Amino acid sequence: MKTIVHPPKDTWRNLAERPVMENRELENRVREIMLNVKEGGDKMLLNYRSRFDRCDDGQLVVPAEDIRNAEKKVSRELKDAIHLASGNIEKFHSAQRPEDLTVTTMAGVVCSRKAVPVERVGLYVPGGTAPLFSTVLMLAVPARLAGCSEVIICTPPGKDGKVHPAILYAASISGVTSVYSAGGAHAIAAMTFGTETIRAADKLFGPGNQYVTMAKQLASMWGTPIDLPAGPSEVAIIADRSTRPEFVSADILSQAEHGEDSQVILTVTDENILPAIYSSLEEQVRHLPRRREIEGSLKNSLSLVFENRELLMEFINLYAPEHLIISSSDYRDLSSQVRNAGSVFLGSYTPESVGDYASGTNHTLPTNGFAKAWSGVSLESFMKKITFQEVSSSGLPLLGNATGIMADAEDLAAHKLAVDVRLEYIKKSFEKPWEPSIH
Repeated sequence: MKTIVHPPKDTWRNLAERPVMENRELENRVREIMLNVKEGGDKMLLNYRSRFDRCDDGQLVVPAEDIRNAEKKVSRELKDAIHLASGNIEKFHSAQRPEDLTVTTMAGVVCSRKAVPVERVGLYVPGGTAPLFSTVLMLAVPARLAGCSEVIICTPPGKDGKVHPAILYAASISGVTSVYSAGGAHAIAAMTFGTETIRAADKLFGPGNQYVTMAKQLASMWGTPIDLPAGPSEVAIIADRSTRPEFVSADILSQAEHGEDSQVILTVTDENILPAIYSSLEEQVRHLPRRREIEGSLKNSLSLVFENRELLMEFINLYAPEHLIISSSDYRDLSSQVRNAGSVFLGSYTPESVGDYASGTNHTLPTNGFAKAWSGVSLESFMKKITFQEVSSSGLPLLGNATGIMADAEDLAAHKLAVDVRLEYIKKSFEKPWEPSIH
């Protein structure tokens, strides 16, 4: 990791840039893939599946029998862990259920709002370099709680051409209705436009690499909403002398093993703690299997030394990390200063890993600085709010005059007419004439 001591403020925006492919080149590649799938349907989807997923079996739909048999291929220990995680996710997300509301804004005027589920959701579950069955839980459990009628998954097959049994088992206990074996931008295209086999989804969810993230952003431009721009993954860490070096180095490595386009930003105010962290990093990485991904990620990662806590927190809020680990003695005080972050991990004993899997919070989070305006996935992500209003014959005279005046001011005569014809009818229905007024 490159170390920068007291970076000047005019360099901060450059330091906060993520290691992504040149945007125009990436967009052009992904756009071509998606439009080809739109035009070519299953045939083009299978073509890309052969090319990118390295699978030629021609089978997009994962058979129900494979999903049922997945349980036999998952160890009891892993199944217990999956159920524990699923239970915590369900507890946390169940508590997020929005309440319907009804408000009488003035006499005879009642406004209300009701939350209803998105009917058909498409979940993308990464599975190429690592089978992220945890993402199934993070997305399918709240989708089920929200009441979505159809929950489909697209996920790339593994090296053996099959979807990993842990993904299928997680799907089987989470309310997923269909699983399709396809990954990457071509899978996002299938869920966006639909093919002969895969029906288009009403909303797309899930993290992914740069191609998947760009595909989701293009999908939103073509009319299919998405949860949020999520991927590649990133973490910022705040450390001080109170933190054990091996804790920090393990947190760095757990992020770096996601892939070469992942990033770690380590921030400190004491440069002297870095050698011990780097030494631990070198020792721990020797024993990890995904060394190539880690080394690629660390080339894109930074250690930043700030003069004081105020500057450090100012940079953190500029960077707006997907994950923020505050592993310092004053973590509670610093946490109150966080304005931009996807999910925050407090204290030395809260590694990012617990949020990735089992604490109960959702691990589908905004990346690339989008945490400045986006939240992570929640129960409400799978719901939409519909507003209602009911105006009575006694309420419209109180509201209509103001409505007509405003419509008139905007030169929308038909808007005013829609009110006036009703007011005229109400007026004729009364025995005594009345004068509308604004209260």
